[in-house]
Amino acid sequence: VQLQASGRALVQSGGSLRLSCAASGIIFRLNAMGWYRQAPGKQREFVATITSGGNTNYAVAVKGRFTISRDNAKNTVYLQMNSLKPEDTAVYYCNFGVRPSKYWGQGTLVTVSS
Repeated sequence: VQLQASGRALVQSGGSLRLSCAASGIIFRLNAMGWYRQAPGKQREFVATITSGGNTNYAVAVKGRFTISRDNAKNTVYLQMNSLKPEDTAVYYCNFGVRPSKYWGQGTLVTVSS
């Protein structure tokens, strides 16, 4: 299993960014996909998930600002992040399943400057 997140960037507060995560080694279209993040000195936390049927769920902290989507033809899940805040600074990871699997990949760093 490989989960390759991309979209690393330094952005200003209020800016936007789209992250991508390409998955291999799983039957992508049958799996829920999720985004998680880990800020410096903090534990990894849930950000958003999307089911195989396209239903979405978001953490309170990002609801209304972030949008998760998927392209089954490309085995890729996306995270559109708008109105970014400094507290969104973290390494962002994607994962699969209703609960995250043991496969985390290397993540991608998002830094939001104030």
